[in-house]
Formats: sequence, C-alpha cells, structure tokens
Amino acid sequence: MQIIAGLGNPGAQYAGNRHNIGFMALDAIQRLPGFSPWSKKFKALISEGELGGEKVLLMKPQTFMNLSGDAVGEAMRFYKLGPGDITAIYDELDLPPGRARIKTGGGHGGHNGVKSLDAHCGKDYRRLRLGIGHPGSKEQVHNHVLGDFAKSDRVWLEPLLDTLADNAAMLVKREDSQLMNKLALAVGAKPEPEKVEKPRPQHPSAPKPAAKSHIRQARGGMKPNMPTTGPMADMLKKMFGIKDE
Repeated sequence: MQIIAGLGNPGAQYAGNRHNIGFMALDAIQRLPGFSPWSKKFKALISEGELGGEKVLLMKPQTFMNLSGDAVGEAMRFYKLGPGDITAIYDELDLPPGRARIKTGGGHGGHNGVKSLDAHCGKDYRRLRLGIGHPGSKEQVHNHVLGDFAKSDRVWLEPLLDTLADNAAMLVKREDSQLMNKLALAVGAKPEPEKVEKPRPQHPSAPKPAAKSHIRQARGGMKPNMPTTGPMADMLKKMFGIKDE
C-alpha cells in the first residue's frame, strides 16, 4: 500500500490558492475510476483506490498546511508503513510555473507543510514538487502563495493536473523519468534529455601525431639480435641508426 498526500489548506477561501496545488492534484487523481468518494479519517479527507495494481490511499490533510504531518504520520503508523511508502505533492516556489520535479528525501526549502512531514514521518519520503513560480522578492511570497491562480494560468495548470492524473500509475510504479517527460510535454516544455558525456573533439588546428615508419617503430622497441662485428654488423647499425659506444 502507498499513501499519496497532497498538501494544502482546508476551506473554500483557500481552494484556488497556489499553495493548494497539492490538493488540486489529488482531486484530479481521485476522479479516476475506482476511487471512493472523499471521507474523513486521520484528520484528513481520504479516498481509497488502486493504481498500477497497488492499493493507494489519497490524503488531503485538514489540519492546515503547517500541521500536515499530523495527519499523514497517523495514517503511516496505522497501516505500519514507512516513509518510502509515502509520496507528497506540493507547490514549489523555485520552479517555473508548470514545471515538475520528483525526488526522495531532501530539505524542506522553507515549506512549512514539508517541515511538518519531516517531523512526523521522517525525511525519506518521495516529493513531487509542482512549480508555481517566484514573485520576485521575499516580501511578496506570502501573498503569492496564498493568492489564487490567475485565469491565464489555466493554460498550463489544467493540462498539468490532467496529465498527472492520467499517468498516476507511473507515480506508484516509480517510473519517474517517463512521468516527468509527460508532464513537461503537457505544458509545452521540452523534456530534459539525459546527460551523456561525449569525448571532447580535437581542435581543427591541432597537429595530428605523425605516423611512425617501420624503422622508427623498431628504434622505439627492443634492439634486434644482430652481429656485432663484420660488414653485416656495419650495415645493420647504419640502417637502425645505432652508434658505436
């Protein structure tokens, strides 16, 4: 069993906030066939279903963002799961709008919901971060994250959430590269290619090493077994450039 927890704040006044993109993502997944209606348990709204052949519990903590770990930690202990069985979905200021990143573990980056998860669940859970962009200054951050998405954001927000829901089985099966590519294409961004280190090309003006003649190769190797005196010895010494000591 796996837990997918979306982070956000409960209440209609927060429903459209950028800070609630984690809730929005779970709403999109919950609309898939086979998921139960939302119900209350573990200080959260939960929905049970199956993705990729595995049982999944969707969770939207109702404890407010700063106490998200209370709810997720309670469910984790109830089902005897570990941090590796949890995936958290939340907003990321330091990613451009519509971009996504996924990793296991890491820092909280100042995100209070992540701080709470770290405290109650440990740090080694998976983190799917959905970019909401940075307003440009620290003073604007509060109003930015607690402000609603603009109508113009729908051009990337809806395709992002729909694509995440359509490919949610990849999240459970940990097919992270494939999922990131699909999310990038959904918002019109180019998938990030895998970095392959290529040999550095030689500068056109660089001199090429000269090929060695058979005689020069012979000079660089072992000295041939040759007579030391007589006409034949003199001829061979001259051919191989060997001087009398």
